[in-house]
Amino acid sequence: MSIQEKIEDINPQALVRTIRPKFALVPQTGAHPAAASAAKRALDLFVAIPALIVFAPVMLVIAALIAFDSRGPVFFRQTRTGLNGRLFDILKFRTMHVCENGDRIEQAHKNDPRVTRVGRFLRRTSLDELPQLINVIDGEMSLIGPRPHALAHDRLYTRLIENYAIRQRVKPGISGWAQVNGHRGETPTPADMRARVEHDLWYVRHQSFALDLSIILRTAFEIFRRKAW
Repeated sequence: MSIQEKIEDINPQALVRTIRPKFALVPQTGAHPAAASAAKRALDLFVAIPALIVFAPVMLVIAALIAFDSRGPVFFRQTRTGLNGRLFDILKFRTMHVCENGDRIEQAHKNDPRVTRVGRFLRRTSLDELPQLINVIDGEMSLIGPRPHALAHDRLYTRLIENYAIRQRVKPGISGWAQVNGHRGETPTPADMRARVEHDLWYVRHQSFALDLSIILRTAFEIFRRKAW
C-alpha cells in the first residue's frame, strides 16, 4: 500500500493532538529552561529580521518570476502543526501548479510534473523557504527545529512511528538536525520518515544554543553543495 493510500484510509478527524495523553508519560528531556528558551528566541530574531531585510529585493524578484511563469498565487500556504500541537499556516513561495491543503497530500518527488520551471530552481536552492522567515518572526517557527509536515502526513506517521509527536515539544524549524544529516526532501517510505524522525527526536533531547548555531552553519554549507534534483 502506498503512502497516499494509507493517508486516505485514516480518519481526517484523528488529529495529532489526540495522542497527547499517550506521550505525556515520556520525560520532557527536551524542555528548555527559561533562559535557554529566551536565548533561542533572541537568535531567531537576530538572524531572521536582518535576513528578511537583506533578501527582500530577492523575494520581490522571485515573486515576479513566479507570477510570470505560471498561473496561481505567489505564496503557498499550508496548515502545519507547531509547538504543543498548535496549528499555523506555513509560508513558502509556490513551486507547483497545485496548492494542496487538505486530507490528500502527495509529496513532491524527483521529476514531478507538478513542479513549475521556476519552482524547480527554487526547490534546488531552497529559496522557496525564504517566506518562512516571517513565520519565525511571528514566533510560529524557529530557525532550527524539526521540519513541520502536512496534517495528513502527521496523522499517518503518528500511527506508524512511535513517539512521532514528541517532535512537537519544540517549535518546528526552517532547517534541523535531520536535514543537515541527509534527511531532506521526499520521504517515499515509512522507513525514510522513521530515519528523519529519529534525528528529530535526538534534537529534542540535545537541543542547545551551540547546536542551533552549528546547524545554521551546516545548513548554509548544504545549500551551497547541493546538487540539482
